[in-house]
Amino acid sequence: MDQPDFEQMRRRLAELKSEHRDLDDVISHLVETRPFDQLQLQRLKKRKLALKDQILKLEDALLPDIIA
Repeated sequence: MDQPDFEQMRRRLAELKSEHRDLDDVISHLVETRPFDQLQLQRLKKRKLALKDQILKLEDALLPDIIA
């Protein structure tokens, strides 16, 4: 993996983590307001889970394989 790809992946990882944190804040705020839209909450949680999956894949790709 050459350096530009590595840096691009790190930037994308930072963006995904930021969006994940932002969604966490939005979800928390939504739950605190009554009544809240259950469908909107489910969609936000689904998006947050998808982001988490993308984050894990990128982190795995960035970590070098360790031969045990």
